[in-house]
Amino acid sequence: MKSTRTIAMLVMLISAQIISTSASAQCAMCKTQVESNINGQGKVVGRGLNDGILYLMSIPYLVLGGFGYMIYKNRKGGTNKSAA
Repeated sequence: MKSTRTIAMLVMLISAQIISTSASAQCAMCKTQVESNINGQGKVVGRGLNDGILYLMSIPYLVLGGFGYMIYKNRKGGTNKSAA
């Protein structure tokens, strides 16, 4: 049962990677901001945009990790109750 579930999960993940459309590097506003500051303070603006992107990317992973941890703890706790 677990192997079937694992295989199904892998197939879904691979399918999502193949089907997903490629995105541009940035949104239109971010791209315009970086292009206008290339001659002046391009490195400072670029670093700030990269930090912002990493911050926005980390939040969904933290939320999903929290849910995964809660599910893990609930399932692990259920098996110990029958041993008592």
